[in-house]
Amino acid sequence: MRNYWALLPAIAVIVVLILVYAVPTLINPQWTSSIMALFRQHPVDPASTPEGTSAGTPEATSEQARREAGVLGPQQVKSRRMLAVALVLGALALIGFNVSLNREANGCYTAAKAFGAVDAAKDTKDPCINMIYGSFFGDGSGKSFEETQQPVPTYQLVKKNKPKYLKWIQNPPGYDVDLLVGTGMSCNLDLRVEEADDKITVLVDSTAPCPQESSVSLTAVKLKKPLGDRKIVTVDDKPMQEIHPDADSWPTVLKKLVTGG
Repeated sequence: MRNYWALLPAIAVIVVLILVYAVPTLINPQWTSSIMALFRQHPVDPASTPEGTSAGTPEATSEQARREAGVLGPQQVKSRRMLAVALVLGALALIGFNVSLNREANGCYTAAKAFGAVDAAKDTKDPCINMIYGSFFGDGSGKSFEETQQPVPTYQLVKKNKPKYLKWIQNPPGYDVDLLVGTGMSCNLDLRVEEADDKITVLVDSTAPCPQESSVSLTAVKLKKPLGDRKIVTVDDKPMQEIHPDADSWPTVLKKLVTGG
């Protein structure tokens, strides 16, 4: 799970470069101007004189010397500070964008772990792509026929909760479904959801236990009639656990940023 302050490498480089220029400029624009004057390769054109002065006059000579030394006038100081403020605001916007990406990644990671995914370094780098996704093949329909079946431990109701992480995963189900069931890819095609008047049974129609996997395939289930007070059970009528994984709310994100991320 990512720390909310963790910056992606490209964003970190851009933010550092912006702040290296903007912070000293905000404090004293003359500092950055003097430093940049040290690297000036071509002298200021003597023919280029400030408006209202004539070449060769003491005023023009003095102004030319100031410009060559990188000394800023009042208007230049103001414009440099305005540019620095704009750059700082841009850096803050980049950091906010990065925090938003981390929020998405943490939401997907939390959901994948809740449905039973295990950690794998290559997958946790981008959990919304690699750790959790909508089912590409199975839809839970069909009848079970194996002598023994495998239990499915958890489910998530959708209509009332509308989990935000569904907006960020591959092949996401819509919010018009009733519940989500997560399995590994190897068991996804064998998932069965059977409705009865008094219960809904969710199981994997396979004699072999489902292996632990680093990713979860979410099967969206649209019930034929409202859930009502029907139980949701798995093999041997064992009740399934309802889970509520989702991305942190923005107030929670801000609280974590204040306390260290």
